[in-house]
Amino acid sequence: MNGVSYVPGTRVRLRPSRRADIMDLALAGRIAEVAAVEEDFEGQVHVAVVLEGDPGRDLGSASQIGHRFFFAPDELEPLPGPDGDPPRHRVLVAGVGNIFMADDGFGPEAATALARRSLPDGVHVADFGIRGMDLAYRMLDGYDTVVLLDATPHGQPPGTLSVIEPDLATLPAEGAPEAHAMDPVKVLALARHLGDAELPRVLVVGCEPQVRMNGDEPDVVVGLSEPVREAVARAVPFVESLLGEILADPAERR
Repeated sequence: MNGVSYVPGTRVRLRPSRRADIMDLALAGRIAEVAAVEEDFEGQVHVAVVLEGDPGRDLGSASQIGHRFFFAPDELEPLPGPDGDPPRHRVLVAGVGNIFMADDGFGPEAATALARRSLPDGVHVADFGIRGMDLAYRMLDGYDTVVLLDATPHGQPPGTLSVIEPDLATLPAEGAPEAHAMDPVKVLALARHLGDAELPRVLVVGCEPQVRMNGDEPDVVVGLSEPVREAVARAVPFVESLLGEILADPAERR
């Protein structure tokens, strides 16, 4: 497009020229990141962007209204040199779990804590809760690695953190989202079913829960047990260290 290649992650400056509403005036000159390139029914190309510095930018990357903006290619000014280059490696950090099922809320809580930190370019953090369909589609949005934050029972003392790399070759043939829970295995299977390309590398940062619920209980339980709440604080530097390893050597297998 005009000799410029726009791919997810490309950083641009907004130069709106085709419209003159108040939103355009507010966004003029802002730096944004390309989220997608789309074509409408009339063959017109539109570049979807999310604003740099928007605390809800992950909502825009998930196609939510109010955080995702469309511009014509000639309304974007690519940033020069390495500042405008897409990140060499894109990582999605996704918190998953049900905050109304006690320690199953570890993933959302950890994602919220991590999102407050200054993270490297190309690393996006989002709380997906139990939105399995959204996560499946998001995983296919050009990410090289996906890190899931989840409560994962594996026979360790409550609050223990671990890194698991699932064998994607053993996934079931199909997966379907659940109404009140998030099963990462089913989400991965669904993403593989939806996508035409190979799934990104997937790592799970798991926390051993103390209070486990299956969704059949008569009451909801909001809040984490003490060991898991303490683990949320430890999970932030833990994940930051993991991200450093991923970005230093994306091909490394733990």
